[in-house]
Amino acid sequence: MKKFNFRKVLDGLTASSPGGSSGGGSGAGGGSVHPAGTAGAAGTPRDEIQETLTSDYFQICKTVRHGFPYLPTALAFDPVQKILAIGTRTGAIRILGRPGVDCYCQHESGAAVLQLQFLINEGALVSACADDALHLWNLRQKRPAILHSLKFNRERITYCHLPFQSKWLYVGTERGNTHIVNIESFILSGYVIMWNKAIELSTKTHPGPVVHLSDSPRDEGKLLIGYENGTIVFWDLRSKRADLRAYYDEAIHSVAWHHEGKQFMCSHSDGSLTLWNLKSPNRPFQTTIPHGKMQRDGKKPESCKPILKVEYKTCKNSEPFVIFSGGLSYDKACRRPSLTIMHGKAITVLEMDHPIVDFLTLCETPYPNEFQEPYAVVVLLEKDLIVVDLTQSNFPIFENPYPIDIHESPVTCTEYFADCPPDLIPVLYSVGAKHKKQGYSNKEWPISGGAWNLGAQTYPEIIITGHADGSVKFWDASAITLQMLYKFKTSKVFEKQKQGEGKATAEIVEEDPFAVQMMYWCPESRIFCVAGVSAYVVVYRFSKHEVNTEIASLEVRLQYEVEDIITPEPEIIPPFPDASSQLPSLKSLSGSTNTVACEGTMKDSIPCLSVKTRPVRMPPGYQADLVIQLVWVDGEPPQQITSLAINSAYGLVAFGNCNGLAVVDFMQKTVLLSMGTLDLYGSSDPYQRQPRSPRKSKQFAADNFCMRGLSNFYPDLTKRIRTSYQKNRENSFSRSRSSSVSSIDRDSKEAITALYFMESFARKNDSAVSPCLWVGTGLGMVLILSLNLPAGDDLRQSEPVMVSPSGTVLTLKGAVLTFACLDCTGTLTHPPYEVWRDLHSADDGEKTRKRKLVMHSPSSSQDMGDHQFAVICSEKQAKVFSLPSQTCLYVHNITETSFLLRADVVTLCNSVCLACFCANGHIMTLSLPSLRPLLDINYLPVTDMRIARTFCFTNEGQALYLSSPTEIQRLTYSQEMCDNLQDMLGDLFTPVETPEAQNRGFLKGLFGGSGQAFDREELFGEATAGKASRSLAQHIPGSGGIEGVRGAAGGVIGDLTRARIALDERGQKLGELDERTASMMASAEAFSKHAHEVMLKYKDKKWYQF
Repeated sequence: MKKFNFRKVLDGLTASSPGGSSGGGSGAGGGSVHPAGTAGAAGTPRDEIQETLTSDYFQICKTVRHGFPYLPTALAFDPVQKILAIGTRTGAIRILGRPGVDCYCQHESGAAVLQLQFLINEGALVSACADDALHLWNLRQKRPAILHSLKFNRERITYCHLPFQSKWLYVGTERGNTHIVNIESFILSGYVIMWNKAIELSTKTHPGPVVHLSDSPRDEGKLLIGYENGTIVFWDLRSKRADLRAYYDEAIHSVAWHHEGKQFMCSHSDGSLTLWNLKSPNRPFQTTIPHGKMQRDGKKPESCKPILKVEYKTCKNSEPFVIFSGGLSYDKACRRPSLTIMHGKAITVLEMDHPIVDFLTLCETPYPNEFQEPYAVVVLLEKDLIVVDLTQSNFPIFENPYPIDIHESPVTCTEYFADCPPDLIPVLYSVGAKHKKQGYSNKEWPISGGAWNLGAQTYPEIIITGHADGSVKFWDASAITLQMLYKFKTSKVFEKQKQGEGKATAEIVEEDPFAVQMMYWCPESRIFCVAGVSAYVVVYRFSKHEVNTEIASLEVRLQYEVEDIITPEPEIIPPFPDASSQLPSLKSLSGSTNTVACEGTMKDSIPCLSVKTRPVRMPPGYQADLVIQLVWVDGEPPQQITSLAINSAYGLVAFGNCNGLAVVDFMQKTVLLSMGTLDLYGSSDPYQRQPRSPRKSKQFAADNFCMRGLSNFYPDLTKRIRTSYQKNRENSFSRSRSSSVSSIDRDSKEAITALYFMESFARKNDSAVSPCLWVGTGLGMVLILSLNLPAGDDLRQSEPVMVSPSGTVLTLKGAVLTFACLDCTGTLTHPPYEVWRDLHSADDGEKTRKRKLVMHSPSSSQDMGDHQFAVICSEKQAKVFSLPSQTCLYVHNITETSFLLRADVVTLCNSVCLACFCANGHIMTLSLPSLRPLLDINYLPVTDMRIARTFCFTNEGQALYLSSPTEIQRLTYSQEMCDNLQDMLGDLFTPVETPEAQNRGFLKGLFGGSGQAFDREELFGEATAGKASRSLAQHIPGSGGIEGVRGAAGGVIGDLTRARIALDERGQKLGELDERTASMMASAEAFSKHAHEVMLKYKDKKWYQF
């Protein structure tokens, strides 16, 4: 545990001396800590602050992934364990059971998953991938791992089939051959069904790839092989020849058996279903085109779209179900994708919102030769998963308990709150429950496998997602689960856009005018604030009561009035030692892309959207209190909002963009401040700037103006991420103080990038804290605004609030990202807040009750020394200032070659640290206040703007980001949580008895089926079938499922782990050797016994009696 003495800090050392950084350094671009000058006469903070966090407290690992599997390709279900597996195009597998049982695994190759097959009730899963590899996954552990892989070298896998309770997997290939794999050893059998042996010798053409394999329900020794061109072969595995062959002139997509094994059904590319009988295979005994129109002249119905899959399921007490996807008529071009259920003479078409990827019928029995008794259909769509109840005639769907609708509208931003007030989750759930849909099946959700318990982590967590359609969703994220609590739409405060309105004048965002760009939530006061892409801010208050009221609205002008930035001479700016080394050479900041050519007059003082003027009914939950819109200025559209903060105790909301800052009193509904960034400096401006020159041409491309659609969300950041990888140091001196590439900075103005309300010291040597607004800009400037609030609660509603620049300016390298305050003991000080009260309560006492404010002022010290630390982090460095003396105590240059995307001051283990996420993929934590590096791991290269836009840290070592458009990935940077993760994850496998096969009865056993037992081992084993060609497939042993090896691979622990695995393997091999020796001894003993019996039998016989 390290102690820091601020009195011993060297005097006069500047905060950011150019030689201070350690250049390249470790992956994040190197970091350096400099102690900076002390406060001198102003006094120092407490002599010693004991920092409890060390690097041992930190470790990074993924915890859980929520949402819908992105780009799904395959589906499988274990009918005994009742768990579902979904494979994706990116090589991921998601395994789902009861709510809370949700597991994500990834193939290292990243190859698309073609097919999944459970080893039913064995706790294992086989995946076939597009790189022609088969993998066996062990599900008897919380984090599944690959036990074996088999990579085919010369043939491409097209279809796999694993019979129930068999250890031999049939694998069909593109060449039309069928191979057999032993599941236990994952070695190919020498038994192969070659395509040229399967088809008739007289057939001239290749039958195409294998599209179907299944053994007969009646006789396991017979294998049905379907080829793409319409050939079906019924292969006798024992005699190694075809029992029968059937031909159809349309391509086959799938085949399904009747449970008695006497007939089967095929689906075809012309939208037809054919039913075949094994006794007369010359032609199908029934052909139907379910959705085809009958021709008038009696010809066969017109062909339809292909039926991609059919399932044929029998019932004991009713007609069989025939369920298929596709097969719709071509003339209905606008028809949605559909699933058709044929039950007796009734045909039901279920239209889907998205294309169908695959479907499975869930049946009561795992045995293929019994009445199937289907009870549900799982339908995997491109962007959804639905389960249909077959036991009710109207086929209702089950209510889905998984959070797979995160992407209902694309997610545009996220916020994450761990350890929030415990009463919030029940309150949000109660208002959200009133809006639930009706009409779901009353049955229990059928995917109910696995086991899950709460684990040790008990604090409440809430995730908030903002969406492209303006909706905001609150999720209960406690104990690594995710459940939707409440949803509201911010678009409801605006009038609906008329079709085509404003297109000519480029007046609205191309796609999503209501997209949520930023959110700010105060959990204690329950005030919520949202900034939209069309340059507006809405303040929401929470109420448990419905209200009918008009929405208050304000309009704000924000204008940028500067033409050029002139390089200041070094002697002009002694307070800014680093300004001379990073001087801006920006030209023409007058917004050459900020005017629009539109029909008619120049636009001025009008907002982008229209707020509803009539009274609006607002249901319980979040209700709009105030809408603030930025307006057009002299033909220039308002620029997107770049920072947002609200404080319930002060009753103020502040927001900024690249033009300036606005502060609004949401209690009195008045604009207090609307100022260009330059005017905020007053006389403290470090730059000499020329007044704005006469405006240039007003022509510009409409797609350049501020309110771009989601396709262009944060385009500057996209460019910067792309260029940060190729960035070199030669031109670093021509760049602005901001971290990014100079070409981008030339187009940007000094945006307001961070805002923070706090009880703080506005000026040097202030004797007491007062309400302040900290403002950070894109050029690394920090300004403090003083807030003068009326003293009493009564006066707050009537007396004006005064906002004035304090003259204090602090500097950092790069755009400012975040602020925080610590008291003199190093404890995080929270901004003041108002305790929530329901303004629309029926109880008059609550309405008129005085505001109850909670202030966290730092304790005043006797010696009038410094008693507050200000923590400021920019995209390049972090600084800790001592207040009120404004001495820079610590500075840490976080990165030279990249820039931070997100930084948050968070609590962990009753202490506090600064967590940072860098564009080069590094996650770092720094101690506070001393800024010692505690963690630096190259975790995730930012390959996608989505990650940059949605990454956020929260307390207790948790973080999240959107790993795909449909999935949230949660991770932890806490060693304690990594250690406890095993206890928190669900079990995929639970011991369940396999149901017994039904008694078939004497007559059925006598006449139905072949009667003789089928020994696959004897047929496919090495003794009979021989070895397969070595060049055909390569066996790759898996990781063996030892969990946590990779996490420990770095150091001694890794070596120990590897040694332990080696010992385990050696022990396993010795065990196998023992077993083999024992079995050889047993077999030798048996042979000797048998030989002895033979000798006794023939001992007394003469030669002619043999």
